[in-house]
Amino acid sequence: MPWEPRHFEISGHIKQHSSGLYQNACCVRILPAGASPQCRRASCKHPASAAEPRNKEFTSRKWMKLSAMPNERSPLITSGVCGLTLTTATCITASDSPQESGSGKPAQDPRRLNTFFGVMVPTILSMFSIILFLRTGFVVGHAGLLQGLLMLVVAYTIISLTVLSICAISTNGAIQGGGAYYMISRSLGPEFGGSIGLMFFLAKVFACGEYVLGLVEAILDVFGAHPEPSVSEWWRVLPQGYWYTVLYSSVVLLLCLLVCLVGAHIYSRTAFVILLVVTVSLLSVFISTVAVKPKDFVISHQGPGNQTLHYNASYTGFSATTLRNNLGSGYSLDYSTNSVMSFATVFAVMFTSCTGIMAGANMSGELKTPSISIPKGTIIAVFYTFTVYVLLFIFVSATCNRTLLIQDYGFLQRINIWRPFVAIGIYCASLSAAMCAMIGASRILHALALDHLFGLPLAPATVTSNSGNPWVAVLYTWGLAQCVVFAGQLNAVASLVTVFYLLAYAAVDLACLALEWASAPNFRPTFQLFSWHTCLLGILSCLVMMFVINPVYSSGSIVLLLLLLLFLHYRSPTSSWGYISQALIFHQVRKYLLMLDVRKEHVKFWRPQVLLMVSNPRSSCQLILFVNQLKKGGLYVLGHVQLGDLDSMPSDPVQTQYNFWLSLVDKLGVKAFVDLTLSPSVRQGTQHLLRITGLGGMKPNTLILGFYDSSTPDDFFLQDSAFCRSSVEEGSTGEYNFGVDLPSLQAHFPPVRHVESPRWLSPEEYVGIISDAIKMNKNVCLGRYFFQLQGEGKDSKVDGSERTIDVWPLNLLQPGSRDYQDVCSLFLLQMACVLNMSSKWRHARMRIFLNVETGSCDQGWVVNEETFRELLRKLRIRASIKIVPWDSVVQHYALPEGERCGEPTPGVSEDFLSAVNCMLMEHSSQAAVRFLYLPRPPAGRNQSQNYLAHLEAVTRGLGPTLLIHGVTPVTYTDL
Repeated sequence: MPWEPRHFEISGHIKQHSSGLYQNACCVRILPAGASPQCRRASCKHPASAAEPRNKEFTSRKWMKLSAMPNERSPLITSGVCGLTLTTATCITASDSPQESGSGKPAQDPRRLNTFFGVMVPTILSMFSIILFLRTGFVVGHAGLLQGLLMLVVAYTIISLTVLSICAISTNGAIQGGGAYYMISRSLGPEFGGSIGLMFFLAKVFACGEYVLGLVEAILDVFGAHPEPSVSEWWRVLPQGYWYTVLYSSVVLLLCLLVCLVGAHIYSRTAFVILLVVTVSLLSVFISTVAVKPKDFVISHQGPGNQTLHYNASYTGFSATTLRNNLGSGYSLDYSTNSVMSFATVFAVMFTSCTGIMAGANMSGELKTPSISIPKGTIIAVFYTFTVYVLLFIFVSATCNRTLLIQDYGFLQRINIWRPFVAIGIYCASLSAAMCAMIGASRILHALALDHLFGLPLAPATVTSNSGNPWVAVLYTWGLAQCVVFAGQLNAVASLVTVFYLLAYAAVDLACLALEWASAPNFRPTFQLFSWHTCLLGILSCLVMMFVINPVYSSGSIVLLLLLLLFLHYRSPTSSWGYISQALIFHQVRKYLLMLDVRKEHVKFWRPQVLLMVSNPRSSCQLILFVNQLKKGGLYVLGHVQLGDLDSMPSDPVQTQYNFWLSLVDKLGVKAFVDLTLSPSVRQGTQHLLRITGLGGMKPNTLILGFYDSSTPDDFFLQDSAFCRSSVEEGSTGEYNFGVDLPSLQAHFPPVRHVESPRWLSPEEYVGIISDAIKMNKNVCLGRYFFQLQGEGKDSKVDGSERTIDVWPLNLLQPGSRDYQDVCSLFLLQMACVLNMSSKWRHARMRIFLNVETGSCDQGWVVNEETFRELLRKLRIRASIKIVPWDSVVQHYALPEGERCGEPTPGVSEDFLSAVNCMLMEHSSQAAVRFLYLPRPPAGRNQSQNYLAHLEAVTRGLGPTLLIHGVTPVTYTDL
């Protein structure tokens, strides 16, 4: 049918994605060339027009002709962005998020928050939390103003370095839900990302419990029953004690749960009001330091033995004497935990005010433009909170004596112009921080569950409501936070929270450092105020401060991290996220390949670097497995030639085959690369691979071919359990297979050749390949009968103790050549020794057969034997030597006049070949594998069939045999 032009009509909705790309929900129709405008207007209705009324509707009609190559596309590969595929009469819809609710209905667009409400407000509230109103006096009272400011500078330096890394990663692409976990996992891979993500989730859970305990502490400070019954203020009605604290905390936590179950948008709407309340409370504190006159207080605490302790404290107003007295440190007993404070314990409590820098990043799933909002909002929030803390430290140090600061966490209420100002600020800030931590933790857990890293235990956390709220993850978080409140005191969990957060921050810095060091072209963050120096300094700062705060908690958290890493590595979660490890490996390998100078090669460090040519792996798997044992840590490449001419093809067929070959390598468990080429002939394609395979000093030096004979090959896929459907399905549930499953793999490789099937390779071409390799200074090996070799699979427990390796170093087709120390014979010995060093042949016995003519008057063979034994001693080859008289074999050999001894001749009789074969069968029939000398192929093409016939006759019925012709020196006797 002649080609006809078609008209395409595209209509739909478009909206801007956070990465700057655009997502579409569109309909595509192919219309006849003469379609009327009415017909075009009557095309498909946009299915998302009602669900997304805020999107800008567009309609564009473009008249296009079909391309000559319809498969030629360049789709953008991004998370959550749909490539537009043109199909006949098909509607294509791309949702904003790939996630769906647990009910099976598509989730509504959860991205509603801007920079101010989604990042700045939650970050500021999280960083203020309970520390601003309840622990400012605690820090300044114990540490003094100078050390307090030092703690503040150190803490904000650490988080500032981490903020730079967060900004860099978040501006490098579209960020989905999960915040810090999403950043780390997509940069460092599932193992590291999953383990750090779980620990960051636990940090958020502990922080939530800590904020709730702080809120209860503030409530009891106002409404709790006074330790002295004589003091009877009517509002002090709440009984105090450990279990009462747990009860009140549980009620507050339940309130947070109810708010979080409604959704993050409810919190974001109320967060701004809470921020206004906190700001008003904060302003009242600053105003009170000027407006309130000096006061004296008597503070009472419940001491040991049910005795009440009294302390005289005073508010002096601005006083140089008070400031001078508060400059130095004065660490003493903490009345809530009855333990003496130190720099580390005070810093641990103070640092919890800095753990809110990721509050905005954790809301990444709800942000309209996370790559813009996260850096901007986080940096502004950090500067704002740092300024407030510095001013408050200075004001407090200049107006309150040390006793008031240490003995009363809620002293700001005592000195305020109207006490409820501070109380309301504390309640709002603490409640807001607790809800923010619960929401952030649930989002991290939901992202972990969606990635299926921890399997069944987290599977229910994938369920969401119709609005996209992960309510099951919220319940998980609430349950764990309920366990935390049993600690009973805020200061008791502060160190653990700080250590977990510092470890998470170090992981973010590590992710950014890895991306920077990998120099990946796609790492192009729009935020440029960072470098590998800041990342490295951030990592070191976090790790050092962890051990300064609490060495026991730090060591335990690192051990927990390592256990999670091992668990995830054992589960082997394969993903398509892109691994930074691959980029780093590429970067280092390229550098070392440049250093691997071929001009500096030395024979004593020689190792086999093999190119194994494979026609059909169905019949070659045993040889592939055997050569894997023969490579001795060297380069191993599986080569294949696809016959064809690229000029007559629309695209290169080789490119689509790599995944199938790589999947084959995975299933066989061999450490091999794959190199495929397209060529008009196998010989020409093999030349290409011999020339271009490898890089620098890692290029093949040995070519291995299967034997050219007429035997019918076996189908290995029908024999090996790794290729059975049942075993693969059981072992690969949930495994990412890169688009190649077992049926596809089996269907890709054609059935094995039958007897009547024509061969793609002629004898002349096969021998020509051997000649080409030798001319290119490559060693050549021919493998025969390796389909009979068993026990080479990756699951085999064979250690070689029952195996024997037989080596025949003499050129058996040239009896006149008695040189056992030529290059080829020594290469053959080296290859046998290399095999004997591999895991499955380590305990095999190696036998070397020396052929001698005992009937002649010349007894030089005795001297040759001693010389050969001395050579083996120098080469450190442990093998038994067998003397084989072959006078009866040699008598059948007659060299025609004028022929050279260097190559096999057409005049070799069938009797001689049969006699050689019988000799090999007599002495090596029980060997697991045999190494024979491969003669140099003849120069004339007309002798190729005779050459192959000689090799076939000599090796007939032997079993696994490797014929070897070496052209490079490989042995070295000096140190």
